[in-house]
Amino acid sequence: MPEPARGPATTAISEDACRLDAVSRRFGRDGAHVTALDRVSLRLKRGTFAAVMGPSGSGKSTLLHCAAGLDRPDAGEVYLGDTRLTNLSESESARLRRNRIGFVFQSFNLLPTLTVRQNVALPFRLAGIRPARGRIDEVLDRVGLAGRARHRPGELSGGQQQRVAIARALAPQPDVIFADEPTGALDLRAAGEILRLLRHAVDGSGQSVVMVTHDPSAASYADRVLILADGRIVDDLERTDAARISARLARLETDR
Repeated sequence: MPEPARGPATTAISEDACRLDAVSRRFGRDGAHVTALDRVSLRLKRGTFAAVMGPSGSGKSTLLHCAAGLDRPDAGEVYLGDTRLTNLSESESARLRRNRIGFVFQSFNLLPTLTVRQNVALPFRLAGIRPARGRIDEVLDRVGLAGRARHRPGELSGGQQQRVAIARALAPQPDVIFADEPTGALDLRAAGEILRLLRHAVDGSGQSVVMVTHDPSAASYADRVLILADGRIVDDLERTDAARISARLARLETDR
């Protein structure tokens, strides 16, 4: 199948992986609305691993969804590289997500009837393109699943399934990988493996990762830890350890 024509969402030459300018998002109507994001501005450099943290309801997932083009803000602008997401049509948005964004979720979202290899190759199939020769084998080897290519998800552990999900996100070499609680369903050992893979995507491949997490240990793998409260960024920590992150979160709860 020929590669589909690409619209304006094809290249990223900005030094920013993604940028939010005064982004607000509300849910509900009239007096019953809830402000999930309140004029959030944020610049994430390319080749950066950012963790997003905060109490339940602070706006973490909404920030990720707006930054990834899965949700449209009520006000403000969102950019992926030099591409303005809030100005794209639905088809252009879908093409951008397919070509330039990778997703990893807590629930893995693998197709149970497909093999590991077929799941990893799925983004290429959906885009109507053929992966470079050896690309699928390369990424499976990178995540330690070279010997599991013919297995189906039900034959794998939770940690192995999440590694398949990461391989699927990495295979098309996206500009940014958005991860929503990627270690939330895993034990400590499996979680560590996943976080090291995400860290390597940044250090080894120059990709960018934005990860929502509630776990200070997971956040300590990141270059920046963004802490949200009531829809606003209240702290931006440079690379730090889990103890300092935990202390900052505890102080936030005390101040509320």
